[in-house]
Amino acid sequence: MENNEKNESLFIRFIKNVRAMFHIFVDEIKAIFKDRGVVIIVILATIVYPLLYCSLYKNETLINVPVAVVDDSHSSLSGKLTRDIDATRDLKVQYKLSNMNEAKEYFNAGKVHGVIYIPEDFSKNVNLGKQANISVYSDMSSFLYYRAMVLATNYVTLDMGADIQINRLNAQGFVGQQAEQIVRPVKYESNILYNQGMGFASFLMPAILILILHQTLVFGIGMAAGTAREENRFHELVSSSVHRGGLFRVIFGKGLAFFVLYMFWAVYMLGFIPDLFNLPHIGNVATLLEFVVPFLFATIFFSMFLSVFNPARETQMVLLLFFSLILLFLSGISWPQSNISGFWKIFSYLFPATFGIQGYIKINTMGAGLNEIHFEQVGLWIQTAVYFVLASLAYYLQIRKTKKSV
Repeated sequence: MENNEKNESLFIRFIKNVRAMFHIFVDEIKAIFKDRGVVIIVILATIVYPLLYCSLYKNETLINVPVAVVDDSHSSLSGKLTRDIDATRDLKVQYKLSNMNEAKEYFNAGKVHGVIYIPEDFSKNVNLGKQANISVYSDMSSFLYYRAMVLATNYVTLDMGADIQINRLNAQGFVGQQAEQIVRPVKYESNILYNQGMGFASFLMPAILILILHQTLVFGIGMAAGTAREENRFHELVSSSVHRGGLFRVIFGKGLAFFVLYMFWAVYMLGFIPDLFNLPHIGNVATLLEFVVPFLFATIFFSMFLSVFNPARETQMVLLLFFSLILLFLSGISWPQSNISGFWKIFSYLFPATFGIQGYIKINTMGAGLNEIHFEQVGLWIQTAVYFVLASLAYYLQIRKTKKSV
């Protein structure tokens, strides 16, 4: 009899806790949509940013980069070299200039992003069996210009060199396949994995999408906390009306409001956007959902912990701008994680974005399963637990501080 009463009492207490948490959840949802600043960040920004960034990089690669050619050789061979360079997808011979001084003026004026110089003895050296040289000058203000110059000129000169060798061997009596085998004794096949078009958007945007989720959550929760302080007469984050035992209801209720909202944004950003802009999208949906859950929880509790130290709404904007680029660099997308020094690698593990970016790229771009993202998933669950404890402790101290002020 006593056990039944005890079980019934526990059940009633559980129902009351669930109801209380649901009310906090509803209040937090209402607070989000009442605050125009928070709406701009967690609604409008999450809609607009992915569309804006993906539209900017929609072309994926640079094609027909304008270059100038200075041909001092004036031979049929140098003319063929110029035509072959112009025929590549990467470069367009926009100008054929008479000297390097003129080419320098065009380059400094921004009319071209590279200059190819063919010396006077180019054709002569080839005909005499000597090594011929050309000079390539590239605009290094962007590595994409340099990449286009190097790829196009290398492919063209290597093909031309092979053709010249085959012609010489043909003249010596080696014909057909025999000459081809001497010039190219080893054939190779290039297989580009995960980003076949070598597109810039396919490389960068998956990381940006995770970073947008991370940063808008951090900023949105921080701004909501700033609003709560401004509306509280004691300027504290947690109201003194939270009675004993209500701490976890507050944490879960507030966190659940952002989790439900951002599960929708995760589907939009990590599912719909890659499909819309033809970005890599080969990951298993179930695997992606299993990964997104700890990422969102880790980010929410991380944001709630930070929000306790947020004295005003405007402070979060400064943090957002300060950390956005840093998190992108630390994520291992712009520079390999294996080459990041030990301190900065450990420092990067403080942020859910690091595990989020690496895990999402492996799933969505490389088709990884749960086994391949075990490290990132475990890292996010550890962060979820650690930041939940830290957020609970920080909120508990806020409650005590507020009660003392009454």
